[in-house]
Amino acid sequence: MAHITGKKIAVLTTNGVEQPELTQPVAAIQEHGGTPVIVSPEEKQLQAMKGDWEHADHFDVDVHLSAADPNDYDGLVLPGGTLNADTLRINEDAQRFVKAFFDADKPVAAICHGPWILTEIGVVSGRRMTSYTALRTDLKNAGAQWVDESAVVDGNLVTSRTPDDLEDFNRAFLQLVSERSPVAA
Repeated sequence: MAHITGKKIAVLTTNGVEQPELTQPVAAIQEHGGTPVIVSPEEKQLQAMKGDWEHADHFDVDVHLSAADPNDYDGLVLPGGTLNADTLRINEDAQRFVKAFFDADKPVAAICHGPWILTEIGVVSGRRMTSYTALRTDLKNAGAQWVDESAVVDGNLVTSRTPDDLEDFNRAFLQLVSERSPVAA
């Protein structure tokens, strides 16, 4: 796997995030030398979930969304979880934050329900993508070519289906971050 030493990666999430879709990318970023930063509209902590119904752990928020500057980050992770993704996709601050990564052509990774916000900001048309199957029609209606694969890379975007795909998702995203923003020698 690629090394991303010195790279800061924003992980945009809120209450209802699917816990492994938060914890495993964060661990992979750290393991490969990067610094994950949990960005959230929540003030201090957020509630993760196991599936959509069972509460899991709480996680500290590193930076409040209102104070987060996309220019401070080398990439962005959008974990899933139905509640998390549905809340963020209609949050205008979250929309602006995510759109800034696309405007700057920085690496973005979205898993499960995470791509929902991408339909709201108009960045999926013409892209080859995957997601949790429930989003297939939304993505197609927004102009994406939806495929059923564990991890799909299209330009600056990595998408995956479910927590079962996290190994492929993390590998593809870390490789993209490494290629798009090489570590200085």
